[in-house]
Amino acid sequence: MINCRICATPLKPFMDFGQMPIGGAFISTGQFEDEYFYHMKIAVCSECATLQVMDVPDPERMFNERYAYFSSTSKFMMKHFQEFSEELISKWLPEEDQFVVEIGSNDGITLQNFAKAGIRHLGVEPSSSVANAARGKGLNVLENFFNVATAEKIYAEHGPADILIATNTMHNIEDINSVAAGVSILLKPGGIMVQEDPYLGDVIEDTAYDQLYAEHMYIWSITSLNNAFGRHNLEIFDAEKQKFHGGCMRYFLCHKGAHEKTLRLKQYITKEKKIGLANPATYDAFKGRCEQSRDRLVSIINNIKKEGKTIVGYGATAKSATIINFCGLTKNHIDYLSDTTPKKQGLYSPGAHIPVRSPENFSNNYPDYAILFAWNHFEEIAQKEKMFRELGGKWIHPVRMVEIF
Repeated sequence: MINCRICATPLKPFMDFGQMPIGGAFISTGQFEDEYFYHMKIAVCSECATLQVMDVPDPERMFNERYAYFSSTSKFMMKHFQEFSEELISKWLPEEDQFVVEIGSNDGITLQNFAKAGIRHLGVEPSSSVANAARGKGLNVLENFFNVATAEKIYAEHGPADILIATNTMHNIEDINSVAAGVSILLKPGGIMVQEDPYLGDVIEDTAYDQLYAEHMYIWSITSLNNAFGRHNLEIFDAEKQKFHGGCMRYFLCHKGAHEKTLRLKQYITKEKKIGLANPATYDAFKGRCEQSRDRLVSIINNIKKEGKTIVGYGATAKSATIINFCGLTKNHIDYLSDTTPKKQGLYSPGAHIPVRSPENFSNNYPDYAILFAWNHFEEIAQKEKMFRELGGKWIHPVRMVEIF
């Protein structure tokens, strides 16, 4: 029996994806035979309401020198995190000698804005690939996992943090109790933690099962995140919906009682109860929609291939690994994956071993169809790939209802 990583309650899976590779582990041909797989089952804790991947690989297998997700490859995300940083500086850092710590700082896409403003900062990042990229921008980065020991080390060397930031990070960390305990130690009284992650309400509503993979071992709701951090004298006092990454929630946390809870937070909590995020029937229905989505996508692709048409994948995302392997897609279905990240180009997708190529392959010889694996960045992609549509190319949205447009 596997227990909840937050509260140790025994878990019962509501969905089984079978054997899955690590979503972000793009590999070379020489690594095919030794590729790592794990059994991906999904459960919701009956006690703390946390949706989680039940059994996940060791963190070192996922976050290391081969980690290939570089946030700064998206201009839209660059703009988003610049505006995010400016808002935090304006509202929450009015005094001098403020200290900001970012958990999972990636390539410095957010932290660089605080550095430019002359604010004392430190990134905590376990993956050397992106940590080195951040250091190349002149940022201060501690290459480590964030936990109680790391928090105590930072506190001893730098003092308490006025703001702790974690964007698209808290769903990646297995030992959340150690993280929350570390936040409680490092955060200054009256300070805030700002967290941004894919939101469970959106995942359920959009049937976005591709948000589930080893690195995304949790999909948080306000209720579940509050339960997790509440065990360590922390609480959510505000929340704000964001449109990025297919539907995010921005959470504002503090030591219990340090800030007054907002009206919109209370409204979100009421809505979570209304849509049944703590109801097992909600997840049974979600499972059924995921299977329908899978079957429809496979049928569409098979029909296109029977017509002799070409199909490529747009975006070699970690999310694509869930779709590709859950649907049993191979290089016989998808010619290649187009991706802007140089570190992924020339490698092969996890599990299915579909080649990853540069965007020049896409623009120099447009396919008939492109599966929009990076659908959460479509606003940016649509601007960039106008010619594809003008020349008759069609997009395939791989989740939700699955549609050709």
